[in-house]
Amino acid sequence: MAGTRHFKANQMIFQENDPGEGFYGIVQGKVKIYKSSPLGKEHILHIFGPGEIFAEVAVFAGRNFPASALCLEDTKLLFFPRKQFRRLISENPDLGLNLLGLLSMRLRNMVGKVEELSLKEVPARLATHLLLIRENLGKDQFDLDLNKSQLAGFLGTIPETLSRVIRKMNEEEYIETAGKKVTLLDISGLEDLAAGNLRL
Repeated sequence: MAGTRHFKANQMIFQENDPGEGFYGIVQGKVKIYKSSPLGKEHILHIFGPGEIFAEVAVFAGRNFPASALCLEDTKLLFFPRKQFRRLISENPDLGLNLLGLLSMRLRNMVGKVEELSLKEVPARLATHLLLIRENLGKDQFDLDLNKSQLAGFLGTIPETLSRVIRKMNEEEYIETAGKKVTLLDISGLEDLAAGNLRL
């Protein structure tokens, strides 16, 4: 049922308002889901990696894609056509329930992100992001998988502002950075920043 598709780095998979004919699973690579404003400003909604699926809304809604998808690196995808997958769901209702559970989780995450972008300042957003990576990886030192421009877009700011915040966090010894490597030095301080109890 699924077909394999290969994309190069910076190649579009689909654009906003393209027909939603199915969804994708990532075998290898990284995909950015984003929306662009009429003025050309880009806002990153999600970054997906191996083992994750995206564009699954098309399976249920049968509508156009609500955002655009771009490969951040050479990427191998599995494409699941909507009609065949809907037929499979009708034959296996548990599969549909699992997919609805995933959609519900994505919706909760999106609501949380909207709250962060509207209520938190950039240092709080960055601290929240770094603490989430720490929670997912289970360690205080890790490599960021996004470059500065991509991370700025994901956090709803511009690279220059992000650079100033990172430099200030280094100076005040919340974190230590070397290239893409980040070491979290003051976890409780980062938690206070994320909660808005402290300001840089």
